[in-house]
Amino acid sequence: MKKLKFFILIFFGLVNAQRTNLAPSKPVTDNYFGIKITDEYRNLEDLKDASTTSWMKSQTEYSTSVLNEIPNKNYYLNRRLELDKRQGYSISNLKITAKDEYFYVKKEANEKSGKVYYRNGFNGKELLLYDPYRPDHDYLVTLISPSWDGKKLAISLSEKGKEISQIIIMEVENKYIYPQVITQSNPASVGGIKWLEDNSGFFYVYYPVVDVTSNQFGKNTQSVLYRIGEDPDIRNDVFSSTNNPDLKISDDDFPAIVSINADDQYYVGILVDTDDFRKTFISDKEDILQGKKNWKPLYDKDDMVTYLRFAGDEIFFLSGYNSSNLKLCKTNVKHPDFRNPDVLVPEKKDEVFKDYTVTKDGIYYTTTKNGVEAKLYLYKDGKETPIVLPYASGNVDLQSKGKDFSDIWVSCSGWANEEQRFRYTLKENTFTLENLAPTLEYPEFKDIVVEEITFKARDGEEVPLSLIYDKNIKRDGNIPVLIDAYGAYGTSRNPYFVKSYMLWAEQGGLIAVAHVRGGGEKGEQWHLAGFKATKPNTWRDVIDCAEYLIKEKYTSKEKIAVWGASAGGIAVGRAITERPDLFKAAMIEVGITNITRFENTPNGAGNAKEFGTVKDPDEFKSVLEMDAYQHIKKGEKYPATLITGGINDNRVIVWQPVKFAAKLMAKSKSENPVLLKIDYEGGHGNNIPLAQRYSNLGDIFAFAFWQLGHPDYQIKAKK
Repeated sequence: MKKLKFFILIFFGLVNAQRTNLAPSKPVTDNYFGIKITDEYRNLEDLKDASTTSWMKSQTEYSTSVLNEIPNKNYYLNRRLELDKRQGYSISNLKITAKDEYFYVKKEANEKSGKVYYRNGFNGKELLLYDPYRPDHDYLVTLISPSWDGKKLAISLSEKGKEISQIIIMEVENKYIYPQVITQSNPASVGGIKWLEDNSGFFYVYYPVVDVTSNQFGKNTQSVLYRIGEDPDIRNDVFSSTNNPDLKISDDDFPAIVSINADDQYYVGILVDTDDFRKTFISDKEDILQGKKNWKPLYDKDDMVTYLRFAGDEIFFLSGYNSSNLKLCKTNVKHPDFRNPDVLVPEKKDEVFKDYTVTKDGIYYTTTKNGVEAKLYLYKDGKETPIVLPYASGNVDLQSKGKDFSDIWVSCSGWANEEQRFRYTLKENTFTLENLAPTLEYPEFKDIVVEEITFKARDGEEVPLSLIYDKNIKRDGNIPVLIDAYGAYGTSRNPYFVKSYMLWAEQGGLIAVAHVRGGGEKGEQWHLAGFKATKPNTWRDVIDCAEYLIKEKYTSKEKIAVWGASAGGIAVGRAITERPDLFKAAMIEVGITNITRFENTPNGAGNAKEFGTVKDPDEFKSVLEMDAYQHIKKGEKYPATLITGGINDNRVIVWQPVKFAAKLMAKSKSENPVLLKIDYEGGHGNNIPLAQRYSNLGDIFAFAFWQLGHPDYQIKAKK
């Protein structure tokens, strides 16, 4: 009884501490097509207001102090660092030139950030090219791009979670860094760095406004042609709404230039947005290089073309036209027909095309079933041939040198299998292991199993579900379950070796990756089934997943936590506001939670193509339905909630999670804690040192285990 009283005092203390520090509220009422919506915390959108920033910081300090009280709170951080140390180093951003030169980023376990290295061939001697460390900056390398001849290297650098980067250029042979620095770009996310055929320069996307709190952030971007040695502040705009007004480019689109092969005769200009199918233009290379504005339409969104590749005058692509699972097609650049092309490989019934690459020996392509079962094929001489993978894989990635080479590398991975990279030799039909980083055995994870199943949603739809757990746990309705859900943009949750999942399972928990509608696991129809008016399927699939796990005796309501990040904030936010009784805890990481106001954020207008716009009466109703903030009810008992944001986040501006937390604290009748933690050295979760990322994830897992009653994570009463 004494222990119980102590715990009651702790929980009441948490709740009371928050209720004495509620956010300032200045309600605003908007009228949308005759529907009045009151926004009680509109004032928190002003990130320059002292009362807002003071409250954010006080809540972050408070949440940090609570999280620090959780025993074993640093378990995840320490184990991840320990596993990294065991591995020794990791490799990322690998680029291979036609001359078999390897460029990559290598991070030693004891380093804060990775360095850029080079080797001539897989077995060549490793040479350090560039160390981003500066005493006054925490730079991370976010992208590297070698020139076609491998003599120059462009390096993108960013810090503190910012996606906006600067680009430096190096002469590889002598490691000379040119004094000119390109700023206000984001090549790791938009446009990349596309080198000219003569290696004298490249294209990149320029951002006129880089203040993430400005509604002009990310608008009116430009594809710029930069030649090495020129003043980067004198920009040669070659593809934009300003340079090409006749193309009617929206100020929310990102005009980017694609260059597939060095010897292509054309440049392709695409309007990047949230959709995989994009309006696209084409121009003769020489016209662009001579400053002529001769962009011509190549295809429109409705043609449903994606993954374009050139081989001479032939255009290869994946088509979603009348093909939800896509099909591999070909047309001719002289007389393109994207709706009636040559179909090389027709749509497959239960497999979705994921990727392909054109080589000298044919076209290698991959498919997935339910997003979790990968296959590899070769199309050659009018025939497709299945290729047996080295082992059953949940995910397969391809890398090649291009259409004039036979070289092909296949990387295989799964939830319980660390990625391994193989060179495939067609003649012998053999896979040769060519890992650049050590691949280890993890004896502590030997009993962890993966089960790929489906559960039936309320409307009868079969929803894929990945279960990861220790085979020795008892299915007694008492397993701590963490449901991970996203469901947006047609993005599939393909399996890869997630050590955080392994560590949760190692401690007796079960991970449930719910492949909910809105993703792409079952093709474009799966995406459209959780899109705009059909978006409720996304969070109701999450709810039905929880109900299924309870019915099948895995767990109970008191043992379920749900976690979503970014657009996954819609799935989790609406799941807990629609069924607050079903979940013990929720973690919303840099999440979209107030989508009726999302169009008023720097990244919001472009996302209206995915979620809908409040400017349309029908779409407004759909947007309102998916707004978790507007569905918080006074007096409802909500789950324990950890809400995070990044001060430098340009995708989901920080006031989105801040407003959600403020309203939840004020309205919830529950004694469960509502914690708000802002990362003042981060953004959307990427472009930060790994130790910082591990620490942030450690908070999420510790909070979940605390709330689900794991004995190693219970806060002890202070006498």
